[in-house]
This record gives sequence, C-alpha cells and structure tokens, in this order.
Amino acid sequence: MNILVLNCGSSSLKFQIIETDMDMINSDSDKMLAKGLIERVGSQSLISFQVVGKPSFKSAEPLRDHKIALMYAIKWITNPETEIPGIKDISDIHAIGHRCVHGAERFKKAVKIDNDVIDGIEDCIPLAPLHNPANLKGIYAARDIFGPSVPQVAIFDTAFHSTIPETTYMYAIPYQFYRRFKIRKYGFHGTSHRYIAYRYRILNNLEREQVNIISLHLGNGCSACAIKNGFSLDTSMGLTPLDGLMMGTRCGDIDPSVIEFLAHNEGITIDEVFSVLNKRSGLLGISGLTNDMRDLLEEEKEHKDRRATLAIDMFCNRIRKYIGAYMAAMNGVESICFTGGIGENSPDIRRRAIKGLEWFGIELDDELNNLAVRSKEMLISSENSRIKVYVIPTNEELLLARDTLRVVIDAKRIW
Repeated sequence: MNILVLNCGSSSLKFQIIETDMDMINSDSDKMLAKGLIERVGSQSLISFQVVGKPSFKSAEPLRDHKIALMYAIKWITNPETEIPGIKDISDIHAIGHRCVHGAERFKKAVKIDNDVIDGIEDCIPLAPLHNPANLKGIYAARDIFGPSVPQVAIFDTAFHSTIPETTYMYAIPYQFYRRFKIRKYGFHGTSHRYIAYRYRILNNLEREQVNIISLHLGNGCSACAIKNGFSLDTSMGLTPLDGLMMGTRCGDIDPSVIEFLAHNEGITIDEVFSVLNKRSGLLGISGLTNDMRDLLEEEKEHKDRRATLAIDMFCNRIRKYIGAYMAAMNGVESICFTGGIGENSPDIRRRAIKGLEWFGIELDDELNNLAVRSKEMLISSENSRIKVYVIPTNEELLLARDTLRVVIDAKRIW
C-alpha cells in the first residue's frame, strides 16, 4: 500500500510517500519512495521535491493556498517523468495520513477521518490555534482532490502522552478551569518519542514493558519525555508547545508573572507578549543572533561570542535538569536517547548536556559521540557507563504511515 503522509503548517506543506504493508512492518522493511516540501504557501512558494536516490527537483511558484500546493505536488508525483516506483497516477495513492498536532482528551489514538473527527479537530482549535487550522487545511485539500474513495487518517502528536497520570498532567490552578476548558498538560512530539521507544526496543530486543528511557527530541522545537514500561509518564511540553525546554525561538519554562510584568512595563498586549515568548525568545532571544544551533556553535568557536556561549549553556542546562527530574520520577532509567536535528547531529551539545551527570554513572565515549553525526543510529556511551546513551534518528513519517495502514485495515497497533 502506498501511503501519502501529509504535514501541513500555516504556510507549508510537507509530504512523504511510503510503501508499507503488514509484512513490511513486521520485517521493518517499509520504503520511503519520495518526499517534498513546499514553503511560503500563499505567496511565491519555495518547492523542493525528491524521489529517493535521484537528484532533487527545486522550483518557485505562486501557490495561493494549501489545495493548490497539494495539487502541484500530486501533479509532480504522478508525472511519468518523475518515475516514482509503483506510482503511475493518482489511483496509486491508496491512503492518506495526516499529522495533527492537538487531539486533546478526545483523540488518544489514530482515527479514520469523517465529519465527526473533523468536528473534533475543530473543537481542539482553542488549544492549538496555530496548528490545528493548518492541519485541517491539509485534510480539506486532500478530500477535495482525492474524493471519498481514498481513506484519510488523523494521527495526533498528543496521543502518545495520553497515559500521563493525573498527578502529573494537572496544573495547580482552580479545578474548575480544567472542568470548563480542559486546561492541563498534553505534551507534543508524541510520534517522535514513540518512534524512539520503538527503535530502542528493536535495538535491544526488548518487549514494550521493558522500555525505560528518557527521550530527548532536540531541534528548533525541543521536548523531553520520560518513558516508563513503554508508556509516556511525563513530558516537558504542556498545554502548548511553549512549555518545557529552551528552544530555537521559544522560551520554555518561565515564571508566569513575567507575562504580566512585560505587558505592564513594555506597554504591549498579552498577544504581543506571547509572540515574543514564541518567536523571539529561546536561543534567538538570548544570543541576539540566531535560532540555529550550528551557527551559535560556530560563533562561539570562531568569535568567542559571550552571548552565543550563554545561549548554548542555558540550553544544555535545561536538558540536564529534565534528565535529573525524570530519573527521579522513574526511579532510574536504562538509557538516554537523543534525537531531532540537534540531538542527532551535534556531538558538542550531547557532551555538554550530559556533563555534570557523572554522579549517576553516565559516561560518554568521546570517539563514538564524535562519530554520531549525519543522523547515524549509534550507542555513544562508554562500556563503563551505568546508563546507556544512544543517538536514534527519528522517523515520524514512518509511524504516521504505519498508523494509517493499521487504521485502514483495522489492525492492532503495537507501537
């Protein structure tokens, strides 16, 4: 079965085509056939498509909305000159899986999309006003283009974290606000953390209930997840993705009084304060230079920039704090797993994040750590380390495709 995996942002459309079936899942032999990204949807869009093993196709076209962008992508996918294996026309796309950010308490697993599901995703918009409307644009566009005969499935970032206990997901505010508005911790990056737990299990030949790890998804967005007995016990993001670790442009954990203080003293609205916390904080806000960790490390190395170093050290300090907190919450862990653009490709950040945890018996092998770049899957801890440290490249799209297949054929999901 050829699955089209769609991830729609407010002005972007990202896709992969993945060939999979139950035999391929069981043998871990699913194939990514092609991928693509359209940025700046609504203006002069930047386009980058690629068939696996072939040079990429790049272009710039005025694509005014997500439907036009998806039509453009489908035209490329089905073009005989593109030569995607097994794809000749639109009928060779057998199902569509949509990444949906927020499912609140209603959606705790992947579901086949119908009108009730769409209504449910719309009901979650107040909890994810930047993300769910964009996800819906992708769903509406795919419905219009493919029609009702091609099944569509919604897979939710929040679903993996639905096992977090009440004592952890509740905020210490009047309980009526939870009853009325469902204000609580939901967590995000769930598909990524679930994939890391799955890969860790495969690498170590474990059953699900034997997986006790801390997963660190470090990219422009960052989150930590405590995975105990194979289930999410706690995660750093909260009601929204703003909470938790310091990120590229997001502040992470912050005293709520800062919001009132800034509103009063800067003379700006609450919305403007949140724009600062979401878009102008984190690595960018502290360094005053960039939200790209690669550039900050270069600035530190070449120019000894003090604020670049401060931003990096703050970033690593927050990671270390969450590792310590989750080890306590889990009564010990077997492994710490790094993933995401930074986690997979920055030996320096991994080393600095782990430094200071020697008391727990965590020790990196410097040579292995330095080799773990360009998204290599590797064990990077030393033989003497009591807790293993891994780099495991994430593959959210693969799980999205597998979940889509299982929903379509009504098969049980193991992970």
